Amino acid sequence: MRVKKGFKARRRRNRVLKLAKGFRGRRKNCYKRANQAVERALNYSTAHRRRRRRDFRSLWIVRINAAARQNGTTYSRLIAGLTKAGVALDRKVLADLALFVPGDFAAVVKAAQA
Repeated sequence: MRVKKGFKARRRRNRVLKLAKGFRGRRKNCYKRANQAVERALNYSTAHRRRRRRDFRSLWIVRINAAARQNGTTYSRLIAGLTKAGVALDRKVLADLALFVPGDFAAVVKAAQA
């Protein structure tokens, strides 16, 4: 009697097809194509988690620089001044201050210039 792979194989295939939900064409319902697409997507997601951190840091720096220039200094001078003054605010917090509470950001700039 022939032994089919049965439950285990079906569960593995269904797991892959579930991950391929939302893909277009045969990549969503053909196991072989879906498996390739899911593998590639998982690789990209790993790389892009690191990329997202990089992108956010760049965005924060752009926002801080723009707000710093409105307050009469530059990003590099501001960061150097904050380090020298011992103000331990990270770039995410500084960017939020610059965007949502400009008055407080101006006070931070004054502290960095003192």
